[in-house]
Amino acid sequence: MSRPVALVTGARRGIGRAACVALAEKGYDLLGCDLADDGFVETAAAVQGAGGRFAWRLCDVADLDDVQRMVAWAWDEWGGLEALVNNAGVGAMQRGDLLEMSRESWDRCMDINARAPFFCSQEVARRMLSAEAPQRGPRGLVFVSSANAVLVSADRTEYSASKTAVSMVARCFAVRLAEDGIPVYDIRPGVIRTDMTAPVTAKYEARIAAGLSPIRRWGEPEDIGRAIAALVSGALPFSTGDAFHIDGGLHLHRL
Repeated sequence: MSRPVALVTGARRGIGRAACVALAEKGYDLLGCDLADDGFVETAAAVQGAGGRFAWRLCDVADLDDVQRMVAWAWDEWGGLEALVNNAGVGAMQRGDLLEMSRESWDRCMDINARAPFFCSQEVARRMLSAEAPQRGPRGLVFVSSANAVLVSADRTEYSASKTAVSMVARCFAVRLAEDGIPVYDIRPGVIRTDMTAPVTAKYEARIAAGLSPIRRWGEPEDIGRAIAALVSGALPFSTGDAFHIDGGLHLHRL
């Protein structure tokens, strides 16, 4: 039996790379896309080391025509898809007073973090529901939102709003695809050690040490990757539309 295939957006580094490797360890072959190509050689080597095949192409997920072309490529590359991981995302262009936030920063977050995952999922789901769609293993869609889907960060309102939006998108897809046996999940990372958080490392080092989250350490991309792979590979077959906080307990309300 041939291996199931998963498509991961934002796959060249960080959480995207970790998701690719974890899925390869669960028996998937991987297709990746990203805006730039630096890092793809390392992702390919890591996936192959975990036993999977890896192919990639460039894609600007803010460009919906490019998304359409990318999904068509992914579907044709190895005879269909069993899984999609919507991981590509951006932060605020500049943290600060929301009264000074630019329209450009708002649109950028909404286009990449919310609009792109919706239309990428729409393209994939339509194909998954076709009569010729393969089912070489468990199927599923994953949306990577954020702890900021529920936790307020007023200094990056556009980011928080976009992650709240994509979290709702995940639930809507879960309802639509449930009867077709395709579960949908929302992963909410906390403070994860990635290129996105690198500029605020010192700030978060101090906050984590002071008890920002009950588990007092940085989250690693592998923490998120393992969670994604477990869900996609069928670890929770009676679950769909659920949000999983992989954040060291950051979301817990404490007195």
